[in-house]
Amino acid sequence: MSDNSFLIRLAEDDDDFILGLVPRFVDFSLPAWRKRHECIEGIRKDLSRQLEEQPANSYVFVAENEDGERVGFIHLQKTQDFFNGHANCHISDLAVAPRHEGQGVGKALIEHAEDWAREHQCQLVTLAVFPGNERARALYEAAGYNIDLVRMAKPTH
Repeated sequence: MSDNSFLIRLAEDDDDFILGLVPRFVDFSLPAWRKRHECIEGIRKDLSRQLEEQPANSYVFVAENEDGERVGFIHLQKTQDFFNGHANCHISDLAVAPRHEGQGVGKALIEHAEDWAREHQCQLVTLAVFPGNERARALYEAAGYNIDLVRMAKPTH
């Protein structure tokens, strides 16, 4: 299936589909101090707010295959670069339905984000990924993404 066979559109009445993919964001080894259920709840809460309130500079897109079946989604946020003040596009969330993995959905969503970023005069496309999410990291690296900043953490207890 070619990347061109996906229709990527703004989310509309897709809340159940999008929120149903939230567990995908913790389907790998998390840092020891992260609790799976807390991550799921935090992501679900944030995505629900984005979908309900549709705040400025926040855009959720859904990918459909040739049969009109929803196969994944991406949440983009237009941000301002801390260092130089230029506009950036941040991939806040990207998920592919499990049975559609390996069909080019993730790649098509990333390409959509990059096209969107160019259209909106963004200097960089940024994202954050857990170190244990090897599948996602491989996808991003294959698409040309490199480490920009490394966030480190240490529990206080």
